[in-house]
Amino acid sequence: MTEMAHGTVVVHSGDAVIPRWWSSVDRVTLGCILALFAIGILLGFAASPPLAERNGHEPFHYVIRQAFFGGIALSVMVLVSMMTPTSVRRWGVLGFFVAVAAVALLPFFGTDYGQGATRWYSLGFASLQPSEFLKPVFVVFTAWMMAASQEVAGPPGKSVSLFVTLVIVGFLAMQPDFGQAALVIFAWSVIYFVAGAPMLILMVLLAVVAFGGVLAYNGSEHFARRIDGFLSDEVAPNTQLGYATDAIREGGLFGTGLGEGSVKWTLPDAHTDFIIAVAAEEYGLVLVATIIALYLTIALRSYFRLMKERDPFARLAGTGLVSLLALQAFINMGVAVRLLPAKGMTLPFVSYGGSSLIATGIAVGMLLVFTRTRPQGDIADHLLSRQR
Repeated sequence: MTEMAHGTVVVHSGDAVIPRWWSSVDRVTLGCILALFAIGILLGFAASPPLAERNGHEPFHYVIRQAFFGGIALSVMVLVSMMTPTSVRRWGVLGFFVAVAAVALLPFFGTDYGQGATRWYSLGFASLQPSEFLKPVFVVFTAWMMAASQEVAGPPGKSVSLFVTLVIVGFLAMQPDFGQAALVIFAWSVIYFVAGAPMLILMVLLAVVAFGGVLAYNGSEHFARRIDGFLSDEVAPNTQLGYATDAIREGGLFGTGLGEGSVKWTLPDAHTDFIIAVAAEEYGLVLVATIIALYLTIALRSYFRLMKERDPFARLAGTGLVSLLALQAFINMGVAVRLLPAKGMTLPFVSYGGSSLIATGIAVGMLLVFTRTRPQGDIADHLLSRQR
């Protein structure tokens, strides 16, 4: 594929990598990510001891594991953010094919850990969820295809990416994992929209997704139960949503205080899917608003910086990555306040989970690559270079 003339960093002989990276990376976004991870560790001290006690571990067993996997995630994030867009594209496309193969082989070599969905590979000391790693590299692959389709005599990238998306959604639905499938469809739609998609096609896609939701509701008892619970006028007090609702209500403005909350003793997923309920109960609306502000800062700064990007691939991939991050955070918090149906989805960089942490680190590292300040050149020069 044709490389963009002004989309890469100008490297001068003798330039040190770290100073050049530090001067070009979005340090505000980087600081927000570190703040979210620190909040996640803080909430881990509150939410994970009951789980550790039930499983016969030391009180802070899961906090230590979260710090370990988080350290790996942050290290990977920084290393990836030092790459160039071209390197991200090449490694991302390669990783995409590996991740697709890993998802496709789950029915044969995966395990469900008693959850009723085969989503993980057991590594003995830990588990690996390939769909988490699939999301960021899927965005890179889709952005590459759509950017290539804009070139003169380029491939039919939009059609190819749509076909690949449907195949991946099929694999995820077989697990079943409708949440990750919805995120994949959302990522493709966002990239397609930014690439200049006709609204009619997006409306047709929305109708197809709605039809798929009806099929899932009629064919999956688990899916139907969650939708029915969401549509019910009342929330059963002994359900996860009931516990989360009570916790948020008890927290008020400033919370009950560190370690004083009770929801972590009754909510099975207090350290993962419902970590925001622990934050609301023990630290109140103040901490919840802080978390929301951090995600908003990351999203808005990334969008504004990507608006100045002239490389189609970087602009499309960056938009897809930050949209995925923002949507996942919105879904996680939306479920806790019953704005959305219950869905097992972690809060990026805050919830416990090795695969989620490391995959999010890779995704944000890629995002930092695409939002780094780079010489863009004059727009007239850019247009002339594409006509040659």
